[in-house]
Amino acid sequence: MEDKIKFLDVETGEEIDFYIIEETRINNINYLLVAEDNDDTEEAAAYILKDLSSAEETEARYEMVENDDEIEYVSKIFGELLDDVELER
Repeated sequence: MEDKIKFLDVETGEEIDFYIIEETRINNINYLLVAEDNDDTEEAAAYILKDLSSAEETEARYEMVENDDEIEYVSKIFGELLDDVELER
């Protein structure tokens, strides 16, 4: 997947481009696995974003998943979807 998403850090006002590695839907919630770098040759920090937008909103509203249990559960799902990628915490 080569899609990019712009993420606005509301605390700093900084806009960050993320590359979308994979996406999935769990319990009617959309999740994105993203990375700042699109270089497959090195280890890259990856983040899980959770879609908080309602069906009426025209733009998606994501936040980084910070709950340890949720991160572990969703990471396992992404790990199964991506055979060639190893996810570590």
